[in-house]
Amino acid sequence: MSNLYRRDPRAQWIARNRLHPLHVPEGQLIQRGPTGLLRKNVHAIGFIGPNGLKRIDRSGAAGSFKQLNRQLAKGSKSAAQEEIVLPLHKVANPDFYILVVVDGVSGRLSSHDRDILGLAHKLATQPATIENDAAFDKGTGGNEARTGAGAGAGVGEGEGVDAGERTGAVVAVFFDAITEEKLDTAGIDRLVNFEGNEYQQYNPEKRCADLYKLVNQINPKHILFPDSIHGGADLGRRLAAKLSTTVAANVWKVNGNQIVCRGSAGKTDITRPITNIMLALEECNEPVSDTRHECKVLEQPLIPPPKQAPDQTLEQAITNTYEQKITDLGNESVNPNDINLAEAGFILSGGNGITDWDQFHHAAAILGATEGASRVAVDDGFMPRERQVGATGTWVTAKVYIAVGISGAIQHMQGIAQCEKVIAINTDDSCDMVKRANLSAIGDSSAILAALLDLVHEQKSALKGNQKRDQKNNNATSDTSGLTPYRATPKNALEAQHA
Repeated sequence: MSNLYRRDPRAQWIARNRLHPLHVPEGQLIQRGPTGLLRKNVHAIGFIGPNGLKRIDRSGAAGSFKQLNRQLAKGSKSAAQEEIVLPLHKVANPDFYILVVVDGVSGRLSSHDRDILGLAHKLATQPATIENDAAFDKGTGGNEARTGAGAGAGVGEGEGVDAGERTGAVVAVFFDAITEEKLDTAGIDRLVNFEGNEYQQYNPEKRCADLYKLVNQINPKHILFPDSIHGGADLGRRLAAKLSTTVAANVWKVNGNQIVCRGSAGKTDITRPITNIMLALEECNEPVSDTRHECKVLEQPLIPPPKQAPDQTLEQAITNTYEQKITDLGNESVNPNDINLAEAGFILSGGNGITDWDQFHHAAAILGATEGASRVAVDDGFMPRERQVGATGTWVTAKVYIAVGISGAIQHMQGIAQCEKVIAINTDDSCDMVKRANLSAIGDSSAILAALLDLVHEQKSALKGNQKRDQKNNNATSDTSGLTPYRATPKNALEAQHA
């Protein structure tokens, strides 16, 4: 009997419960059956299921499990309380570059962007297997002179590649201002930021022209775009046409010098040789989570400003210079509830703690927030099923997420893991949502929402008062009572009447 394996049900329960205080993130749970045989943990990160898909870690803590174990072995009081310092990955003189043009919606990295940066890091660090690696022979003139460390990026035809000597660097390209704070943990070795008023509008021709000059400058080995609706897919195809090269779309796996693309609406896999420009799908690779990177600012190619005529505005000069055929008419006001939950930037979500749903809908309309709900609120019929937030509903990536009367079930916490700021309104100060929130308001939800609406009305009233005061000051400044009044002649009488 002493040779029989005795399992510890409590230890296994703690390993499965992520909210338990003794839980170690992404710990390797060893399970054995009654006969002592090891069982497969289907919930483990990296487990490949029967459909061939591998579970991807999005918590960012997969690579820190070994360091947590080291801290526990040293006898530290709380390994979770100590900040984990990841090792620094430095590439002083890269032999080639992997260029990643991120979507960067609102200046932040989405989970899709992080997956592609993980794929770029894999391409930059894996042993070289392609012998004929001349990048963009048609688009950039073959083995032309390259600047900086990218001088050895391309290899001429007939030249072999030493797999143990070449190291690459990941270059991330942002358009407009950057608001992301954790760029070093995303796998970025070099950073290029095209910033200016012209990038705040939709101008794919201008961005494609700037990327073309950057490609000619550093001659990257591969260029990765997110195959998304935020402009990455369109920009990647435009650049491929300008470089006269092929592009691979719907890429979701890279194996050496072969790539696997999704076809037939995701029902079939197409294997083809690797290309220079790839449009990668989400979950194409695990994001970088076990290293820090330098994130050095790379010098941009010198792009002179467009020549501006005396009677031209800057937008008109840009349009004429880059032959812009698309005119950006600006943002259009829409109903916040018409925005998909997965794309909403401001969400007001309600749960079982709400007693006045009419007040909740009114608050969402006044604040301009997209409505969300917990599973309990959906099951009780207060909100439609498409408004459910969580692992069993919609995964959201909002900049601000307000949870009203939501205690925080594990499925709901998984769905809001990528939200930037979480605000909790709850009567229970020890619930999981309050622990997760960046800001908490403890009290009755109806009273807190009413006070919040009062503050919004006060600010709007004060803003209107300031606008009226400024308008009066402008009218007083432009008073022309001391000047000779303008007398309209019959020729301009109609113009004076309209004036």
